[in-house]
Order: sequence, then C-alpha cells, then structure tokens
Amino acid sequence: RKMRGWAPIMRLVLDELHKVAGWKNYLKGLYDTRPAHLQILVTGSARLETFRGAGDSLAGRYFRHRLDPLSLVELWDASADTIDRLLRRGGFPEPYLAATEEDADRWRVLYLDGLIRDDVLDFEKAHDFKAMQLTVDLLRERVGAPLSLASLARDVGCAPNTIKRYVEILEALFILFRVAPYHRNIARSILKEPKIYFYDNGLVRGNDGGRFENFVAGNLHKHLNAVEDYRGKRAALRYLRTKEKKEIDFALEVEGQPLQLIEVKWAENVISPALRYFHGKYQLPAVQLVRHLRHEQVVDGIELRVAGSYLSALEL
Repeated sequence: RKMRGWAPIMRLVLDELHKVAGWKNYLKGLYDTRPAHLQILVTGSARLETFRGAGDSLAGRYFRHRLDPLSLVELWDASADTIDRLLRRGGFPEPYLAATEEDADRWRVLYLDGLIRDDVLDFEKAHDFKAMQLTVDLLRERVGAPLSLASLARDVGCAPNTIKRYVEILEALFILFRVAPYHRNIARSILKEPKIYFYDNGLVRGNDGGRFENFVAGNLHKHLNAVEDYRGKRAALRYLRTKEKKEIDFALEVEGQPLQLIEVKWAENVISPALRYFHGKYQLPAVQLVRHLRHEQVVDGIELRVAGSYLSALEL
C-alpha cells in the first residue's frame, strides 16, 4: 500500500550523454530541478571522463565510479585456470567470455583499431593514424620499463612532445595507465620516468613475467581506484628506484603515504634484495607476490605470498 508522503525511488540512466552537444548544461539543469526521489546514473565510454573536465563544472553534483576490467575479486576465483585466462585474454568481458581464443583475438584487433580511428583521432584531427598505431605497438612491448620519450620518438620518427601527447591521450581514454616513481620521504628515489601498463592484459607482448606484472598492476590499480572513488581518499600506484638502481615494482600510496611495498615474481621464492633494502631502511610493510609458489611464509618480516590469493582479497 502506498504510504502518505512516500514515493518510490526512480532511477534515470543516461548512456553516452557526452555525445550530445551541450550535455553538461542539460545535466546540470536536470539535476538541479529533479524531484527528491529521482536518482541519475550517467554512463559512458572512457571519453566521458575526458570531456568531464571541459566546459561548465558539475562539481558537487556527482560521485565518480570508474569501471575497470574484470579482476580476481569480482570473479571470486583465484584458480590457475582463471589467472591464465586473464593473462591471455585480459579482463574485458567480450574477450574473456569469448568462445575461442581466435574470437578473443579478433575482438581485440577491432577494439584497438576502432579506438585509435574513432576516439583518439577525434582529439586532434591532425594526428597521424599510422604514427599513433606504431606508438601503441611499441608500448605493448615495453610494459613495466621506464618510459623514455626520446627513445620512443626515435623509433616512431616524430618529436618527443608528440609522443608525450600520444601517451596523454591513450591514458585519458583508458587504454593505458602510468605508474610514476614515488619520491616523498624516500631518499634518492629520483627516476622521473613513469612505467606504462595496459588496462587490457591481452594487449601486452613479451614473456610470461611481463604479462604477469601487467596483470598485477591492473589489479592493484583497480583496487586503488576503488579506495579513491568509494572512500574518498587520494590513492595512487607508484614504484621505487634509487640512482643505485635498487628498484621494486610497486608501492601502494594513500593520502601521499606509502602503505605497502610490492615486488612481483613469476616463480622466484627468494626475497628480492631490493625489497629487503627498502623494507629494512624505511620499515614499510612489504610483500613479494609470486605466480607459482608452493608455500606462503614470512621471511625477515617480508610476506611471501601466492599472487592469486593476495589479489583476490583486495578491497573493491
């Protein structure tokens, strides 16, 4: 029975609204004049995030929720088969659920080609499709390595500033993400170049170790996005490297402070010397995630963990 003064919650879903001219003014007006029982959900491609910063502000009228590819937490399955499937196909639903590996590969070719032709080149019509495509192809082979704009520019045959702009666009469209070095409170962690990782693990070229590092990076990045989007705390994925070339893969940073150091190994059960160094010097919690590990243990205060077990327990 309807109670006096009671109204059912209604939800209005607007998909790809950013493709409509003047969408932000329309959305502001809709929000400001909506009845109290109306909830509004605006969904869209990666371009919505990019165009969100242009034009009139929607500040104070929305909460952001980033939807990253599938992770072990969402799949509730950290089995070897699931991890292998994510390593090969990535976490986008279409290739992950495809009937065959060939169907997954066909989807990826069309997806990447369509992104470059339709979304990337929309930003600046002067962009060269072939140069952009070559940039993406080269980055697929350099996952996890510090990004040298000068080196990549030589290989592509353009200026470093052009490569910088390409990377910024690819990041804005959620094709790849950068992991910058952490520097505050860590002496001589001076390397400025970020490392590049792909949202779609299936795009990564290289050995098992490179694919696995990208997979771990994606899971950690998604976890930190959730910390920021749902708990309202600034969070970022970093890495550490000193000029003596002591380096660890990742550091989880929340509100500007490193909370945990993480090293990623395919099958190594001996604690990384660099992880020992940073853990001992700065007394930060540390964990080494291993793809193939028989027994979890703690060695000199450093956790040696099965990667699937650790990643499947992350908060989202």
